[in-house]
Amino acid sequence: MNPIKYTVTTDILATKGMRFANFIIDYIVQIILGVAIGMVIGVVSELTGSYGLYDLVVETEGRLSDYIFGAVILIVYYLIIETLTARSLGKYITNTKVVLYDGSKPTFNEILVRTLCRIIPFEQFSFLGDVGKGWHDSISKTYVVDNAKFESQKATFEGLDEIGRIGE
Repeated sequence: MNPIKYTVTTDILATKGMRFANFIIDYIVQIILGVAIGMVIGVVSELTGSYGLYDLVVETEGRLSDYIFGAVILIVYYLIIETLTARSLGKYITNTKVVLYDGSKPTFNEILVRTLCRIIPFEQFSFLGDVGKGWHDSISKTYVVDNAKFESQKATFEGLDEIGRIGE
């Protein structure tokens, strides 16, 4: 007998509002991290008398250096937190999480692809379509789901699957 496998359905996907809230919250966290890192670099530079890193990160004026510094913070933030928990701070607050099509937790490689796609210019506008799925979701083949709906649907599926096995 071929068992039926669980799959994510569109009714449990996070809404565009939830996704926007995730973006805003996570962006604020990244700004705070950037400021904190800049302050640490400034203090360490003052204490050691070595200003090489300070000049490179803090004093360099230009959009390219700002973009690179922001991209590094973004990559480190999402890669660490989503690899460990499948959720960012924004996703914890909105009770959403990242899953694969079968409802399982994404691997490091899938989170890496997802994270690197976030630095594609204008990626934030990819949510304007009907489904509200960004390029970092589509390319990495991941889904952001409403955790309450996901857990409820998955529990129902597993319960029905268990009932189906009783007759075997």
